[in-house]
Amino acid sequence: MDFINNFFLYIAGAIRQFCAWIGLGEFGADIVMGLVSYVAIILVCVLCALFYVLWERKFAGYIQRRPGPNRLGPNGWFQTVADALKLLMKEDIVPASADKKLHLAAALVVFAPTMLALAVIPFGEGMVALDLNLGLVYLLAVTSLCTLPILIAGYSSNNKYSMVGGMRAVSQMVSYEIPMVFSLVGVVLIAGTLNMSEIVEAQQPLWFVCYQPVMFIVYLICATAECNRAPFDLPEGESELTNGIYTEYSGMRWALFFLAEYCNMFVAAGIATTLFLGGWMGPVLPGWVWFLLKTFAIMTLFIWARWTFPRIRVDHLQAFCWKWLFPLTILNVIITCVMLYVA
Repeated sequence: MDFINNFFLYIAGAIRQFCAWIGLGEFGADIVMGLVSYVAIILVCVLCALFYVLWERKFAGYIQRRPGPNRLGPNGWFQTVADALKLLMKEDIVPASADKKLHLAAALVVFAPTMLALAVIPFGEGMVALDLNLGLVYLLAVTSLCTLPILIAGYSSNNKYSMVGGMRAVSQMVSYEIPMVFSLVGVVLIAGTLNMSEIVEAQQPLWFVCYQPVMFIVYLICATAECNRAPFDLPEGESELTNGIYTEYSGMRWALFFLAEYCNMFVAAGIATTLFLGGWMGPVLPGWVWFLLKTFAIMTLFIWARWTFPRIRVDHLQAFCWKWLFPLTILNVIITCVMLYVA
């Protein structure tokens, strides 16, 4: 771990020295370091998405007692790379009656909230792009922007299936965002801070999942709905809406939505790891390895839920949120406040 941290510190120092040598100054060096951090985040997102797509197909094959991808490369491990190249070469078809500017903008902007969210998630000790004091507030603010590009995609397609899918996505994501926020209030109350790195350090004696096990489960349910994953994949609803919000997208534009979905899963799993599972903490292995292992385990749980539970109805989706999850999270906040006051 010391070697990895020293390596990153050496790279950061070298970049700052180069910026000083060409006369950019301290402010220019901060901008360059920010750009380097975001490029690193993009690479992490793309590589994780490529891996998790393949892992989902392999794991789904195991659940359904079939081999999954096993032709291209050793045991099929190059299949995702081939699929990405295929999508790059496919024709980009846009409906004649669609709003072409918004149709393109939705595909480009859908990835932005994920990038902004990853900037404050600590991948290891000191391995965070923006170590903000209000990191959790910033995180919840930027993740709430995910509804906007999806609604724009549904509206700009000029397709009733797409529009219904977009409206479903907004109603679902806005509804489940409320209990998701309240499920994290208990963690903030126990840690006494909104800084993501400090929340991880506050879990030194015991992970917060031990104090808030029910809220951990509630968060995972809400995160699944926020990512539009089965059994909450109603915005797609192939049996009802053809392909929902993605009906009029093809080629690389569709691939951007697909990539954003897996990156959103990575962000949701990373938040759960940071707030409930001790973040980078763990014995022997480097901190960033522990973070990725915990995140991988939670994403595997998301995949298991997708290939195990059937899609639920829209009215049941909303009723479950407002009649069960929301009151449960409010009750947890009250109980946590009372316990902390008594203690």
